[in-house]
Amino acid sequence: MTPAEMNLRFAAVICCLWLCSVVCVVQSGSSSTDDAIWLLESKLMATSNASQLLMVPLTLIQGAASKGAVCLDGTLPGYHLHRGFGSGANRWLIQLEGGGWCNTRRSCIFRKTTRRGSSNHMEKVLAFTGILSNKANENPDFFNWNRVKLRYCDGASFTGDSEDQRTKNLASGYGRTSLQRHAESRSAGGLASILHCDKFKELLPGTTKVKCLSDAGMFMDAVDVSGGHSLRNMFQGVVTVQNLQKELSTTCTKHLDPTSCFFPQNLVSEIKTPMFLLNAAYDAWQVQESLVPPSADRTGSWKACKSDHSHCNSSQIHFFQDFRSQMVNAVKTFSASAHNGLFINSCFAHCQSERQDIWFAPDSPKLYGKTVAESVGDWYFDRKTVKAIDCPYPCDKTCHDLTF
Repeated sequence: MTPAEMNLRFAAVICCLWLCSVVCVVQSGSSSTDDAIWLLESKLMATSNASQLLMVPLTLIQGAASKGAVCLDGTLPGYHLHRGFGSGANRWLIQLEGGGWCNTRRSCIFRKTTRRGSSNHMEKVLAFTGILSNKANENPDFFNWNRVKLRYCDGASFTGDSEDQRTKNLASGYGRTSLQRHAESRSAGGLASILHCDKFKELLPGTTKVKCLSDAGMFMDAVDVSGGHSLRNMFQGVVTVQNLQKELSTTCTKHLDPTSCFFPQNLVSEIKTPMFLLNAAYDAWQVQESLVPPSADRTGSWKACKSDHSHCNSSQIHFFQDFRSQMVNAVKTFSASAHNGLFINSCFAHCQSERQDIWFAPDSPKLYGKTVAESVGDWYFDRKTVKAIDCPYPCDKTCHDLTF
């Protein structure tokens, strides 16, 4: 589709913006949590009939390089598009893929050799499941929309804007420039959705209905089990190496340091565009990499617990309960807005909108009798107010928890 064709389509478009931010910090000696989660979810997907999965090819964005919108290694960015039909022909659901961050020159250089930093290494076809499915019995509200998955390869939540000759396109203008250029056909979600939602809406006609869904993007500025700030330290590297200071919310940076303004808890209450936060209260990635990273558990006393929460003792569960409380408190002001929505379930999970067994299936997790898909649909179409926050673990028996 040419930019001119996209502009014509968006004259009557309705956009739902979202991202499942499966994350991985590529660092020397770090655990590959992203790959572990990806493998677990791939196995779950394999239980479905593979012949019935919708496989969508990769399209590279020609001409992006002339705008400086390239991956870490200078290759062209890409997307997967499945056309809508019927009542959804002029409606767009745009997903910005997750994949974490690189926070040092060394980790960004390594990232260029992976699908998270180069389109040369991206899968040529991907399965569209969950909120990307084209089947009404799997995705009741969005199955016939135009659904786009934009591949992630800048390592900075589509915000990177650094050029370092020592690493060659270390963190190019991919996030910033491509967002502006392709705003007619896509937007951001997860952490990127929180960072860019209002900016994207401003690029579209005022009559365009825009809403943003952040799936697993509520990364907390939390203390780890050793009393350190592992995620803050890592985010500080991302902000510095990727030169994000000038791309962050000026409302936030007027009173907080740039690293703090990369944390959603300091941003969500200021977002003007309607936003839905979908998050597990005991986010599996944050348990692995923020709360109990290997560097904070030198003795290995948390190894069994963080791999499977059923092996946690009472004090360890108490630590996780405190993390949940911090998340719930962080969204109180956000929740007070009538146009915002919430689905925070007390599960040890990560992304929940693209996994079919969680999004919409006979045994999907539920809050107040509604699945994730039903809750998001109710919010998006203004059928009901959705402010669903689960009671603390272990009250929810519908969870599809991840174990490592």
